[in-house]
Amino acid sequence: MPETQVLRIAMNGITGRMGYRQHLLRSILPIRDQGGITLADGRKITVQPILVGRNEEKIRELARIHKIEHWTTDLDEVINDPTVDIVFDASMTSLRSQTLTKAINAGKHIFTEKPTAETLEEAIELARIAKAKGITAGVVHDKLYLPGLVKLRRLVDEGFFGRILSLRGEFGYWVFEGDIQAAQRPSWNYRLADGGSMTTDMYCHWNYVLEGIIGKVKSVTSKTATHIPARWDEQNNEYAATADDAAYGIFELETPAGDPVVAQINSSWAVRVYRDELVEFQIDGTHGSAVAGLNKCVAQQRANTPKPVWNPDLPVTESFRDQWLEVPANDELDNGFKRQWEEFLEDVAYGREHRFGLLSAARGVQLAELGLQSAAERRTIDIPEVVL
Repeated sequence: MPETQVLRIAMNGITGRMGYRQHLLRSILPIRDQGGITLADGRKITVQPILVGRNEEKIRELARIHKIEHWTTDLDEVINDPTVDIVFDASMTSLRSQTLTKAINAGKHIFTEKPTAETLEEAIELARIAKAKGITAGVVHDKLYLPGLVKLRRLVDEGFFGRILSLRGEFGYWVFEGDIQAAQRPSWNYRLADGGSMTTDMYCHWNYVLEGIIGKVKSVTSKTATHIPARWDEQNNEYAATADDAAYGIFELETPAGDPVVAQINSSWAVRVYRDELVEFQIDGTHGSAVAGLNKCVAQQRANTPKPVWNPDLPVTESFRDQWLEVPANDELDNGFKRQWEEFLEDVAYGREHRFGLLSAARGVQLAELGLQSAAERRTIDIPEVVL
């Protein structure tokens, strides 16, 4: 019989939308129910989740529904439990650095949502203590595991684009104010004092997406806005929205070959969707272009590119969307969050670094900080190297 290792995972903030839906329901429970994962050396890993949260009633009910034996409202106790191997955090941004610091100092491996901290200094310190402790640290880079971006990255690796010129991204949707229809996102997202901010939330994503698809981010020019000044919270109380709910960014990138690339990404909770998916990225290059969403990716080669002629006096008779071809997956791509969890668990079992660690997360925090600074000072800011 192959050796089986049980990894006990304390899952903090699991009653939140992302923690519950993506990490528990679509990642850890499927890994548990499939009997774990088998490593290349024949060993098996199984998982045992421990639900952690402040609301005892909610935690107990989730444990009952999903047949989870262990749950607690005492985060410190579970962090210091010697039988716990991994601490996962999906709680509020303002609490994350403190939680991760405690977990690392207790010798736990950590897997965490972003941003890892509210400041670059805190994010770098987390990376330093994790390295000193020798633990495996993973940061959720879910979008790089999405089928659409997996296909987009494959096109880059195959040289499909030739010399890459630009990337354009559109992200967001309308988040209801909460007065007549309930908001789809928690109210703290729109209060600066509680860690809310579109820039803080999404620029850490855009940093790893840009790094993972094209190359390093060299500079940022950003404009932020609070388009909806008043919202209603979970108790239907009106409050002032003090955090930016939209961020419009221009990023200068550099490919591994040294080619300059211009990226533009619009992010907004105050926009209505007229595109195929909630997020889409278009890369244009000298030999071809591609548009990728969460799942779908379409491409157009140089040889198949039509020659449109500008004529505002006549209606358009051609369907531009029909001129693109869908890129096949050519593989079975499971849920992106689950795939990264499995990769992280393998790294824990082998005692090695996870490829998306705390230093990568620190660069995301840095981009968010400099994005906010750029917006406040109305200027382009160069991005220095992040080092331990």
